[in-house]
Amino acid sequence: MALLNFRREATPDAIKTGALAAFLKGCSVEVMPRTAATIDDFRPLLAPGTRVYIAHIDGTPIEDMVATAARLRAEGFEPMPHFPARIIPDAATLADWVARYRGEADVRQALLLGGGVSTPAGEFDSSMQMLDSGCFDGFERLHVAGHPEGNRDIDKDGGEAVILQALRWKQAFADRSDAQMAIATQFCFEAAPVISWADRLADEGIRLPIHIGVAGPAKLQTLLKFAIACGVGPSLRVLQKRARDVTKLLMPFEPTEFLTQLALHKATNPDFGIESVHFFPLGGIKTSATWVADHNKG
Repeated sequence: MALLNFRREATPDAIKTGALAAFLKGCSVEVMPRTAATIDDFRPLLAPGTRVYIAHIDGTPIEDMVATAARLRAEGFEPMPHFPARIIPDAATLADWVARYRGEADVRQALLLGGGVSTPAGEFDSSMQMLDSGCFDGFERLHVAGHPEGNRDIDKDGGEAVILQALRWKQAFADRSDAQMAIATQFCFEAAPVISWADRLADEGIRLPIHIGVAGPAKLQTLLKFAIACGVGPSLRVLQKRARDVTKLLMPFEPTEFLTQLALHKATNPDFGIESVHFFPLGGIKTSATWVADHNKG
């Protein structure tokens, strides 16, 4: 099967470049209110309509979250704020947050996740409880979290079996919901484990499209720090191998090889579950945006 509609004389490099450009179409990026505040204007950096996730770190005032969403909407982007279950004290607070996002920033999309704290602040412990609350009825798109290499918190409570059970519930919810749903994942660095994970979900009957997380270009030391803190699993060895090469220690680590391998796999397997790419701009928003612009040409 042809990788893409290239002529027979297309070189391997041209095939890779074209596959990667196609794979990057419609990619998204993540910001926090404090990082967004360092950018005077997102319009020179991002394509119009880009989906911009807004990470809600515990302790961030909801006023800052809503203001960031409103600013992104005004600049022509699609804000998708995080709703971390374990930092939301009660259903009234959740309903208030949703109403503020909808009323002040015309938010139509949301990422629902458990959240990075071990002890819930109140009655919510999972994205499933929030989905079941009815607060997100009428949203156009709802994403839930995915962990191709596992998650330390979930692994302590039953591991893969618990994850699969939750994803089956979310698949059933998607089947009865009017919202478009997808799985947005933690960032990874190695294609083979990601491909195996996506194929395993398909074998289990989980058909939610996957938006694969990737770390944007950054210093190796920065990526190692975030990878260890976030519990990135087997693909951490990619960074560790790079760290042993002293000639590359000071060079930014870029996701080109990782994404190209996934892009080629998608090109030859159109039904492969990964639908889009989501960037964590660990080396800075401008750095990630420049990398995407340079590679999103095909």
